[in-house]
Amino acid sequence: MFESLGERLERSFKILKGEGKITEINVAETLKDVRKALLDADVNYKVAKNFTDMVKEKAMGQNVLTSLKPSQLMVKIVHDELAELMGGSSVDINITGHPAVILMSGLQGSGKTTFSGKLANMLKKKKNKKPLLVACDVYRPAAIEQLKVLAGQIECDVYTEEDSKDPVKIAQNAIQQAKAKGNDIVIIDTAGRLAVDEEMMNEIAAIKKAIEPQEILFVVDSMTGQDAVNTAKEFNDRLDFDGVVLTKLDGDTRGGAALSIRSVVNKPIKFVGTGEKMEAIDVFHPQRMADRILGMGDIVTLVERAQEQYDEEQAKKLQKKIAKNQFDFNDFLAQIQQIKKMGNLKDLAAMIPGVGKAMKDVEIDDNAFKGIEAIIYSMTPEERVNPGILDNSRRTRIAKGSGTNIQEVNRLLKQFEETRKMMRMVTQNRPARFSFGRK
Repeated sequence: MFESLGERLERSFKILKGEGKITEINVAETLKDVRKALLDADVNYKVAKNFTDMVKEKAMGQNVLTSLKPSQLMVKIVHDELAELMGGSSVDINITGHPAVILMSGLQGSGKTTFSGKLANMLKKKKNKKPLLVACDVYRPAAIEQLKVLAGQIECDVYTEEDSKDPVKIAQNAIQQAKAKGNDIVIIDTAGRLAVDEEMMNEIAAIKKAIEPQEILFVVDSMTGQDAVNTAKEFNDRLDFDGVVLTKLDGDTRGGAALSIRSVVNKPIKFVGTGEKMEAIDVFHPQRMADRILGMGDIVTLVERAQEQYDEEQAKKLQKKIAKNQFDFNDFLAQIQQIKKMGNLKDLAAMIPGVGKAMKDVEIDDNAFKGIEAIIYSMTPEERVNPGILDNSRRTRIAKGSGTNIQEVNRLLKQFEETRKMMRMVTQNRPARFSFGRK
């Protein structure tokens, strides 16, 4: 996401490179290119114009005029204005109430049901909540089953009335059950349509009136561009929702919705969906998104994702095993699983400053670990713990069992040994007071 916009903005700033100072002429030329880049990214025209007007006003200040590095100052001004355009700072979800009721809204295909599962999973793991998912889409045949499957994946309670066609009553009954069963969060998945219509709006407005939710979230597919902004406005006029969720930010989206939606509906973007996995959900941070748009990476989010998969007790055990040269393929496999849970590999690479730009034309297959996993799964328990016993006949058997060849098996074993040596060396050279524990 935002790759082409970031490249276009970078080209715009080059206009100022080599200039001794910012003047009205060169800043006008730069901002003309910036505005075109925003419009090409499907940003609302009025939003793009207001944005460049604000940047120009700040760029023509006396302090900037005397700057020796005008292009760098322009990058900073654009960065700050991009962050402000997207809301300035992150906004928390309201989960007060007994139980707290969250109402999901949006068009069909926007990802409401999947996001409901992701949100329940996040609240359960990070906030120690006990959520109840509620199936109020009584029209789409697979909606109820999809929610039940998602609830099973994250081990979350789910409420359905498969014979009922009254979503208002279903929502009310679900809240009563939540009170009786001790669920402190109720997430209500509602029906969507392929387009906004009066029947749909009346129904979700009736649900809102009946249950008085603490939080209403509008879920929108970021790949729909300006249509997403227009739909958000119509929903907000009827529901006065509390925040926006942008899904499919890992796709080939130009980013116009993320940059426009806050200005048009004056409601914060609260979450983004970044993939299909239940862990692929991030709180929306405007400053960090501005960093990513301008190619500065997003180390904070990368560290946060790593910490979510971090287990201090396991890390201490692993440290001891490495020190004793007992790191085995079971440990190796566990580390791969942790990396996979962090999200899309190319998305993770883009969070490292400078790496995203360098790898923009490189295809990173999310199935890159499959061959390695297949080889490890084809080993016996004894072979995983003691790779030293893997003679040629065992390696041949593993290659056949994993659908690979002997060269790939040998390559993995060599890489594993090199990794084990390096990890042991790092552990031995680490000062005694160092530990894996977080500060």
